Amino acid sequence: MSARRPLLLALLALMSACASTNAPQNASYEAAAANRFVLANRDAINKLVAGFDLASIDDSPVLIATIVNVNDLRLTAPLGRTLSEQYASQMVNAGFNVKEMKLRGDVFVKEETGELLLSREIKEIAQSHHASYVLVGTYSVAASVTYVSLKFVRTEDSRIVRGFDYALPNDKDINKLLQVALPPP
Repeated sequence: MSARRPLLLALLALMSACASTNAPQNASYEAAAANRFVLANRDAINKLVAGFDLASIDDSPVLIATIVNVNDLRLTAPLGRTLSEQYASQMVNAGFNVKEMKLRGDVFVKEETGELLLSREIKEIAQSHHASYVLVGTYSVAASVTYVSLKFVRTEDSRIVRGFDYALPNDKDINKLLQVALPPP
């Protein structure tokens, strides 16, 4: 029995180590407050709107479209909806009059010119709410990162007045948010 004891202790230690590495990590409030995902999205909006003359839009509402999959503009995942919500919050913090609504992210590219056009639905909603700008965007999943492209578009002529691109690491949180692709609300 005593010859088996070291083997048994080694086996128990190994099992204990495996259990602790597979155990879920408990996030703290401090870690959540310093979350790089949230900070990266705030930073993206800050860079997108840096120097934008808010007085030029006379407190006109801004609409935020759901961020969609670049490979199929009719689909989004929890990532796209989460990004849109965080962008809206940061734009409010930057002084924009953001109108709360769940907008589809439909944008179309004119085949002959490659020109970005807002969908008829977004234009009609923007006109009915007297919105002069809409934030649209796409995400594209690659091997190690997800690329995000944002466009701040004037609704009257579909002109892109600002753009910003950045990448998010495909860590376990991003991968979880990418799992379910659904049509935007």
